[in-house]
Amino acid sequence: MYTKQPKKLLILNILDILEKYTDADHRLSQKQIADILSKEYDMTADRKAIKRNLMDLIDYGFEIDYEETVRMMPVKDKDGRDKIDPATGEKEMEENYIQTNFYLEGRFTEGELRLLIDGLLFSPHVPLDQCRDLVEKLESQASVYFRPRIKNISRPPVDKTDNKQLFYTIEMIDEAISKKRKISFRYLEYDVDKELHLRQRSDGTVREYVISPYYMAAREGKYYLICNNDKFDNIANYRLDRIQEIRILDEPVKPFETLKWAQGRTLDITQYMREHPYMFSSDNIRAKFRADRGMITDIVDMFGENALFVDADENTVTVSTYANQMALEQFARNFAPNVIMLEPKSLVDKVRSDFEAILKAMEEK
Repeated sequence: MYTKQPKKLLILNILDILEKYTDADHRLSQKQIADILSKEYDMTADRKAIKRNLMDLIDYGFEIDYEETVRMMPVKDKDGRDKIDPATGEKEMEENYIQTNFYLEGRFTEGELRLLIDGLLFSPHVPLDQCRDLVEKLESQASVYFRPRIKNISRPPVDKTDNKQLFYTIEMIDEAISKKRKISFRYLEYDVDKELHLRQRSDGTVREYVISPYYMAAREGKYYLICNNDKFDNIANYRLDRIQEIRILDEPVKPFETLKWAQGRTLDITQYMREHPYMFSSDNIRAKFRADRGMITDIVDMFGENALFVDADENTVTVSTYANQMALEQFARNFAPNVIMLEPKSLVDKVRSDFEAILKAMEEK
């Protein structure tokens, strides 16, 4: 129960009620708003005052939706009595517009909130503490009708990462990209103890990377930095949750279009993601392969619009695509024998060599 409040707070209390108690599926009439004001805010207000404040909120730019109906009402004289039409002897009537079923728009729908919360809870790369904080913030955007259902979806998985540097890394990279500055960092990788360790050179010293950052992107629940390693003239991808000890340097980035790999083009992130289904860093090639017809969905999921079906029969399809070479090699290994590479010869030879090496290793054991 709120303490009694001055009338000048009426408009703020009405806005608070709309935020807490309304959404597209739950609307309030002026009477219901008045009842909540009396019960929870210890404030009385007639319907005219409530309507006036609702209209003021709309004028101030709040997206408040409502339904409007027209009723014919008797015209009153100055004494409050019904006016009579001298010509007909009947009551004079006029149109009266009634507004009801108010709700505050511009907030997340329940479906959108579920999608956002699920995305947080089941991403292994958002630290548990930040995950809980973000879920609570999203909960605050929901009406009282949705919040009780949060308990059904807000149990964080037990295997969530404890990489608390992730958000800091994202902020630093975002700043570097905005300022067009290079960054330096150290990079984590797993060892046989299943623990992450800083990547080392062959002499045992910790390797430090100097990078020109261009873009951050997500692929299959993992976050990547698309960038150029200063020692090379190509594109590299690094996992954001593996980056440590990041610093923004004073040195300007190497412009993307000056890279040999870019061939004078600017970065088209949509096209880049299509061409890098596994986020490997290698050259793109034009390739052709034959696959079982039942794999069409997997092929479209993997290569998107870059998959061109050039031939098909009852059992197989032939596909032409332009994609990252290492990704194509991985795709062929993952789905063999249902996928057979046809072109180019260098790719066919590489995949064949990989399988021969696997068979040889198995025979030797």
